[in-house]
Amino acid sequence: MYAARMTDFRRRMAAAGFDTAIISDDDNIYYLTGYYDYLHMDFGRPTLLVVPRDEKSVLITPSMELDMAQAAARVDRIAAWNDGLGNEWREELPGVLSNSGRIGIEFNRMPPMVRNTVDALAGEDRLGDVTAVLADMRMVKSESELQMARHAGEVAMAMMDAGRATIADGVPEYEVALATSKAGTRKAAELLQAHYADGCMSPNTHFLQIMASGPEITKPHHRASTRVMNRGEPVFLCFCGMTNFHRFKLGFDRTFWIGEIADESQAKVYETAVASQKAALGALRPGVTAESVHAAYADVIQDAGFDYPFRCGRATGYSFLEKPELVTGDKTVLEPGMVLAVDGSVSIAKTFRAQVGDSFIVTEDGYEQITDHPKAIDEVVV
Repeated sequence: MYAARMTDFRRRMAAAGFDTAIISDDDNIYYLTGYYDYLHMDFGRPTLLVVPRDEKSVLITPSMELDMAQAAARVDRIAAWNDGLGNEWREELPGVLSNSGRIGIEFNRMPPMVRNTVDALAGEDRLGDVTAVLADMRMVKSESELQMARHAGEVAMAMMDAGRATIADGVPEYEVALATSKAGTRKAAELLQAHYADGCMSPNTHFLQIMASGPEITKPHHRASTRVMNRGEPVFLCFCGMTNFHRFKLGFDRTFWIGEIADESQAKVYETAVASQKAALGALRPGVTAESVHAAYADVIQDAGFDYPFRCGRATGYSFLEKPELVTGDKTVLEPGMVLAVDGSVSIAKTFRAQVGDSFIVTEDGYEQITDHPKAIDEVVV
């Protein structure tokens, strides 16, 4: 799989006029090689993948990660470096760049400290942005990726079920987060053991639980806190970060109420959010533009008298955000094999916010839903 991706990438590099690519985004490195380094730039240790068009690929990574790199990375050569020895990660770059013509880098993703070195060695006139080459390559998923997406959906639904079951009057938010993490980890472990040979991939969920309740409901990325939830309040659960199975990401969220809807005005807002997602799904199929799906969703929201909304959704995969985005201006034509998170949402500043979202695979004649949970208003009062 990784060898085929590297061959395809080299072909696309050549078509775009690049002689060498330096990949610094950790999701792209994983996509091309199967190697992932959890620490990376958070600890000031760059990992770089150098892909010449016609020569051997080189993975530059910290020596402390050498065992993992040798076990996982599908590359021609690994160049390990150590803190404080020689020129560290910079050591390899003059040699691999000296005979290169046009060099592709990820303009908006390369760490500044790496970019400064590459600029000094190559000169800005030899550099071009290779980001779009990889983004286009990653849009349509392989069958193995689609199976990961389906498994990620199973993990997400286990987390949603556990979160819903824990929401109650008098329960602090963090108890919900503990329950979702445990459920997601157990489901992921079950799937990894049954379907995957990689014994190093962790089943544990990571990324803080996104949720909000009561007066915090208008904060879309609020994390679980010590706040105690109360009867009649709305509760928002989002798994767009925690759904990260075998590094494959999805979008999935729901709004609930505890026992009853204390403020009946919230019901209309919620129903509009659900209707906006339904409209988006009515437009979702191959051959349409990404922005047309957003337009169908936005029309419902604005026709109901609410403000123009944020994007309807986005593509996902090994990154949280991939191409295309379901938003005004993105004219990408949807194709079978794309994986998209599609939301319905209405926000009223400092008053109330409702959101429902699921993930879907675009098929030859429509879509396949890979996350599911009840969303009729009588079904989300828990």
